[in-house]
Amino acid sequence: MLNDRTKIAVLVSGGGTNLQALIDADLKAGQIVLVVSSQAGAYALTRAQNAGIPALAVERKAFQSQAAFEEKLVSTLEANGIELIILAGFLTILSEDFTRRYPNRILNIHPSLIPAFCGKGYYGLRVHEEALARGVKLTGATVHFVNEIPDGGEIIAQKAVAVEPGDTPKTLQRRVMEQAEWQLLPQAAELISERIRRSKMNVYEIPSIGSRLNGNRYPGRGIVIGKTADGTKAAVAYFIMGRSANSRNRIFTQKNGEVFTEPFDASKVQDPSLIIYAALRSIGSDLIVTNGNQTDTIYDFVAEGKTFSEALTTREFEPDGPNWTPRISGIAHFVPGDFTYEMSILKSGDAEGTFCNRFTYTYGAAAGLGHFIHTYVCDGNPVIPTFQGEPERVAIPDDIDAFTDEIWNNLDAENKISLYVRFIDLKTGESADRLVNKNV
Repeated sequence: MLNDRTKIAVLVSGGGTNLQALIDADLKAGQIVLVVSSQAGAYALTRAQNAGIPALAVERKAFQSQAAFEEKLVSTLEANGIELIILAGFLTILSEDFTRRYPNRILNIHPSLIPAFCGKGYYGLRVHEEALARGVKLTGATVHFVNEIPDGGEIIAQKAVAVEPGDTPKTLQRRVMEQAEWQLLPQAAELISERIRRSKMNVYEIPSIGSRLNGNRYPGRGIVIGKTADGTKAAVAYFIMGRSANSRNRIFTQKNGEVFTEPFDASKVQDPSLIIYAALRSIGSDLIVTNGNQTDTIYDFVAEGKTFSEALTTREFEPDGPNWTPRISGIAHFVPGDFTYEMSILKSGDAEGTFCNRFTYTYGAAAGLGHFIHTYVCDGNPVIPTFQGEPERVAIPDDIDAFTDEIWNNLDAENKISLYVRFIDLKTGESADRLVNKNV
């Protein structure tokens, strides 16, 4: 990886404490290959030289215009093959013409929790003076992308720092640097450097299932099918969530290798028709997983020599208007040493639930890759938006426990109900499974 590290230039104006934090972090995905100061006597240049990093001054006052200054800056960056620019105490505001040359390639560290105490004129001690004058109890630091608006680019990371009794601007500044800036900036530099490194290698980064779920309050019910990264196992996962008391009153149970939803408290069941069903069944060399009683429909059709898609032409979305919950289904077809899989969604074609749209997707199994389909895009009120598009690509790890934990820990804590995961060894046919119930 070292030969394709992202080439970083750090732009400075003063002492270079944030530069030192980057040097000390010993970045893995990125490498600082140039330090440029807008002040000839800045101690940051000495820090760079001590670390063996090429360093030079491009002084703003030496140029008659901002455009001429930036033209020199650009030519210097281009001559050194710079791919990522980090502003670490750089006290010159860059123009829109400059920032547009490097979209999402310029990072800045700002000593406050943006949008507080930021923008033109807010730098150095001024930020901390204002924080103390306003009497805030928390301040901190923010790493963000740089655009034409001072401190206005997309936020990458933030960290809060407590304001303590008796703080002066200088003591607060020091604590923010030590507890936030010097930690956040190297972390963000590593993150964006890795992103750039992958893009220039033409590597399509497959999102993790955790990143797909994290922060989504209600994806509904979800199915994942794919192959582990080492290519030796098939992976199947199914989770359920609930917003109402009826839908939350469920658990998964396992009987003879099949998985069922059952009421947690039978005395509280209001309507069993849509919440109690066989979720996972095997027939021959096929494994079926769905979010409803269409599991049995698919099972019966396959038993008769018919296909997955033929079975689903006889079914439609759930009759629970106005949401018209989609029916999602998957089937894995195992052959010696490998498998293929299909996924389906049946969903309402209009807001009134008058006709059903049916979509089926067929996949060959690729190592490390899975597909994830879920009933809803996210939470909604009064209507929950239905899942859109093709099943989402997700990374499949080798470890069943890591995969189970990643799904369960990233599902919304209030709405998650149950999760089942099965890994099948493609050589031996042996399986391992994990079952997690919130209601125990």
